[in-house]
Amino acid sequence: MDTSQIYISIAIIILLIIGAIVFFTRKKPREPLSKLTTFAFIFVIAGICSGENQLLGYGLMGFGIVLAVIDTFRKSKRE
Repeated sequence: MDTSQIYISIAIIILLIIGAIVFFTRKKPREPLSKLTTFAFIFVIAGICSGENQLLGYGLMGFGIVLAVIDTFRKSKRE
């Protein structure tokens, strides 16, 4: 296992722990994630996990960020 893969694995584990803490300690129920947000999250995680091919990884992360920005604009127009 390469050093960068170890750092990525540690970062993913820390993010999962933070997500679990936030999920179990929040008090008021929130609306569920939209489909666009879910796809954005999946693309960003896939980009992080594809460390071998940098072009693919950056492309997936960029596409996920673009989806997240689109979702943010759509939600701001609704409110």
